[in-house]
Amino acid sequence: MRLSLSALFLIGLSCAGTGQAREIIREVRISNPTRMARKAYPVVIDLHRHADGLHVRSAKVVCDGREIPSQADDLNGDFRADELAFTADIPAQGEAVYHITLSDADAPRSYPRETRAYLKLHDEKGKHPEVKSITYPGNADLLDMYNSIYGHGAVFESRLAAFRIYMDNRQSIDLYGKTSYRLEMDSTGFYTTPEQLAQGYGCDILWAGQSVGAGSFRGYQNDKPCYIDTVAWRRQTILANGPVRTVVEVADGGWIYHGQTLHMTQRYTLYAGHRDVEVDIRIDGASPDATFCTGIQKLERHSTGFMQENGLCGSWGNNVPEKSAPEHDEWVGLGLYTDKACRKEIKEDEFNYLTLLGTDADKHIRYYITVCARREKDGFKNSKAWFDYLRLWKTELDNPCTVSIR
Repeated sequence: MRLSLSALFLIGLSCAGTGQAREIIREVRISNPTRMARKAYPVVIDLHRHADGLHVRSAKVVCDGREIPSQADDLNGDFRADELAFTADIPAQGEAVYHITLSDADAPRSYPRETRAYLKLHDEKGKHPEVKSITYPGNADLLDMYNSIYGHGAVFESRLAAFRIYMDNRQSIDLYGKTSYRLEMDSTGFYTTPEQLAQGYGCDILWAGQSVGAGSFRGYQNDKPCYIDTVAWRRQTILANGPVRTVVEVADGGWIYHGQTLHMTQRYTLYAGHRDVEVDIRIDGASPDATFCTGIQKLERHSTGFMQENGLCGSWGNNVPEKSAPEHDEWVGLGLYTDKACRKEIKEDEFNYLTLLGTDADKHIRYYITVCARREKDGFKNSKAWFDYLRLWKTELDNPCTVSIR
């Protein structure tokens, strides 16, 4: 029997229409070694290792018959998901089993938003268009660059806290404290009005001044922190925008540091249900003995804090975050924990509790920052409560859950 070309074409369409999506199912078993229940424990699945080459376009995570919010993130811009992220609740010294279905079908799933990140351009008409990434040449005027971004840099939040990273040579981390646990950045954008404040919204809570603020990354020169000054270009990018986590990337190309030309990429990751941020910095071109630093600031008034050789630092106190409104003060708690592999030394100066850092064997520097505002309705009200929490936080970071995938 002979078929016309048109008939063969129709048969081809029919076969294509009956094609089924490819799926891979994985079992993820998570074990908690501690006597503390783990809430919103971050779980990240490397899709390059566990998807068998499948181009993952959608995923479903299920535990005890209940679907769990998750997100698949393309972190290198090649239009393929690199990681699948979700959070898990694990009982003390217990275990939980999750089943993950990975599919190459484009079937987006909708979950309640628990995190948010954005990068917006400043617009005199108040539109503030949102962009995914922005790059400036190294000779751009710092103040022009800073003011060209609405909020002065990338903004990201969970329901517990919000952060922004300034788009200039400081790359300082600024904080927004919340009264109620909810997402607020699309409403206030760090610029809370008196009316919003009266309605229970949060606000900017930190004045960094000459300090390192809340875990800002710095160079180290002449026995003090220094800014990221001489670069070929600077870039900020929103790599992931919820609902489960946000990932913000800050990159500096051609950074001239102590006579070396470095390329640096900083990633800041915030998960749903968290007030702490994971910081992962990769520096190419640095000598093995190159020294950098981070830290947490001493607050302006009633400041108290501590540093421990094991890498944990804490700070508590009061400050005026906006100098044009001296009547408005805020109580703030800050915490920092640095990875042993990159920690060199801890130092205290007039403004900061500092940790000196070097890259590890993989050219990375890793640390964690965490924050609180006393204005939180159900939050920490004094330094003792905050410092006790920091020690528990360190214990959790030192004792990760075991994640097995099959």
